[in-house]
Amino acid sequence: MTTDATASTRSASTSEAPMTMDHPLSMDELAAVIARDIPAGAFVNLGIGRPTKIADHLPEELGVVLHTENGMLGMGPKAEGAQIDPDLTNAGKVPVTELPGAAYFHHADSFAMMRGGHLDVCVLGAYQVSEHGDLANWHTGKPDDIPAVGGAMDLAIGAKDVYVMMTLFTKSGAPKLVPQCTYPLTGIGCVSRVYTEVATFDLRPHGVHVLETYGTTLNELRSRLDVELH
Repeated sequence: MTTDATASTRSASTSEAPMTMDHPLSMDELAAVIARDIPAGAFVNLGIGRPTKIADHLPEELGVVLHTENGMLGMGPKAEGAQIDPDLTNAGKVPVTELPGAAYFHHADSFAMMRGGHLDVCVLGAYQVSEHGDLANWHTGKPDDIPAVGGAMDLAIGAKDVYVMMTLFTKSGAPKLVPQCTYPLTGIGCVSRVYTEVATFDLRPHGVHVLETYGTTLNELRSRLDVELH
């Protein structure tokens, strides 16, 4: 969970007071918002799926070093056209580029980095996040669903800050930011911030704080969520 001291070290571009935009964000726009908040020089792991888009929005001059659990440090943006090397992919098997100084290592060494607390930030997807920072992102609990554990459990407990990138509601309209997770947990009290297409939330010991809204208002969010918002 984020402490007040941790919150104070966030990017200066993130305001304590809620800000607004006039439309819900696309996933590419949301990836750019998250990239903006990653500290310069941080070592970062981007989870499989939507979080990988963040790599395309990180300015090289920030010196952010991307780690992938399949054994690479210094990953660059997604590879296109002639850049594609079938032997050079991220953990989601998406072709990527490498930055100067990139290094490759055994899968076990990669997980040792994750479990040893060497990552500053990881960004993961989620089925649910509780107001206390509990994360559920590997199984919906339905018998016919295929579990997808991956390295999320190692990242959730190993990274110094855990960000979640997700839609705020399911296709049926059910909230994914909830008082208590009903799906199997990935980690307990590990999520510090939740980024969604309609709002960014900071999870703190004394409650959930809305940092920004996109195409909605704080009152509208309060009417649709069962968690207390500040």
